[in-house]
Amino acid sequence: MSPANQYKKVENKLVEQIDTGTRRVGRGITDLGRRFYNAGRQRFTVMFIPHSEKKVFNFRISVFSLVFFCFILTGILTVFFIFSTRYSGLSRMLQAKSGSLDTTEANLELILDEIASLRKVSAEFETTLNKTMNTLKLTPDEASRFGRNDGDLISFFGVEEQDGIMMELSELRSLSSYLSESVHSLEKIAGLLDSHSDLLVELPTFWPVEGGDGRITQYFGPADHPFTHNWYLHMGMDIAYGYGKPILAAANGKVIERKYDSLGFGNYIVIRHKYGFQTKYGHLQDVYVYEGDEVTQGQKIGTMGSTGLSTGPHLHFEVRIGSQVVDPERFLSVRKSSS
Repeated sequence: MSPANQYKKVENKLVEQIDTGTRRVGRGITDLGRRFYNAGRQRFTVMFIPHSEKKVFNFRISVFSLVFFCFILTGILTVFFIFSTRYSGLSRMLQAKSGSLDTTEANLELILDEIASLRKVSAEFETTLNKTMNTLKLTPDEASRFGRNDGDLISFFGVEEQDGIMMELSELRSLSSYLSESVHSLEKIAGLLDSHSDLLVELPTFWPVEGGDGRITQYFGPADHPFTHNWYLHMGMDIAYGYGKPILAAANGKVIERKYDSLGFGNYIVIRHKYGFQTKYGHLQDVYVYEGDEVTQGQKIGTMGSTGLSTGPHLHFEVRIGSQVVDPERFLSVRKSSS
């Protein structure tokens, strides 16, 4: 037999086997479908038997109907579960948002309270600023030029009523504008105060005992001499504290005299200042400067002692203008009133 005939024979046999197998599978599927259909058509009787003597309720249902009912019930339960889960999530989110809203409202109330307090402080600031400018002899025109155009807080307190936060925002903007314009007034005042401070360091206005300490035991003017008990003119001011307390220069100047007077002021120094002023510091225990030294206001020049004719540790402080002795308290009061 030729190879072609053999191949053809094998091919026919294989086709027969495939055809036979296909028919068997088809018959199996058909048989399975018939069995499934027959099983699905089977009916069951469902009975509800009450405990009382009432009539028994029963109904018949097929397997197909039961499966369909279970499928519908499962779908309904699935949809219910999905929506209930989403509702729970939305509920939690709403609760969180509600808590955040409550916190925001509480913070807003605090902000509104602070704005009310700021409004009150701004009114006090305006009053103080106006008084300061009047003290510095600023005319109303100058005040309006360095401050605001209308000279008061009408634009701030006269805000038209608006709803909610917009009114508070408008007030804050008005206050911000007012404070920004007030900078010009404050700069003017600062310039005047700087000039005033420059003048004060040249005048004997600084308290000569460190830390502002000490008490005045003898004022300028007529007094009884502590040793002779005779009437005399006390030409300075005695300030008592304790041995070794630092003594400070009352103003910028130059040391023109440093001496010791056993029958008078003991260790003492004299400092010459601008505008014809001189200051004298007597009964010092230690002296830190020498004749010709330049000193600055507040510089340590010695310590408190009881040298010379003295009844205890104290500083004898004199102020002269030219050859005229004047009351030192008048000049020291200038620094107190301006500080």
